[in-house]
This record gives sequence, C-alpha cells and structure tokens, in this order.
Amino acid sequence: MLTLGLVAIHVAVSLGLVLFILLHSGRGGGLSDMFGGSVGTAAAGSTVVERNLDRITVTLAVLFTFTTLALAIRLQ
Repeated sequence: MLTLGLVAIHVAVSLGLVLFILLHSGRGGGLSDMFGGSVGTAAAGSTVVERNLDRITVTLAVLFTFTTLALAIRLQ
C-alpha cells in the first residue's frame, strides 16, 4: 500500500517537474513571458516570476530525487 502511494506521488511530481521546466524561458523567451516575465528585471537579471519558477523547479527536483530513491529502496 505504501508503494502505491509513493508511485502516485512520484508520478505527480514528475508531471509537475515537466510542466515547470517547460515554463522556464529559453534564449528567445518562453512561457514564463506569459506571466510577466519580460515586464521588468530585478537586480539579479531575472524577474520575480522566474525566481519563483526556479524555486519551485528545484523543490520538485529534490522531491523527485527522494521519491526515486525511496522507490528503489522499497522495491529491492
């Protein structure tokens, strides 16, 4: 039962990770421009939206790593 819940969390985190990676802007702009990414820049050269996208993406990547490791250990 624990494994099924862990797989569900892993799939949800995977889909979220794909979505947030696609929201990042590339060289020519990206989907983040839709949410005000090109309006103004902060001191670091990125907008508040882009910094929040970075934070969420990193959080999802860490969760993905933990769920992958947990599933590997659980399925051994």
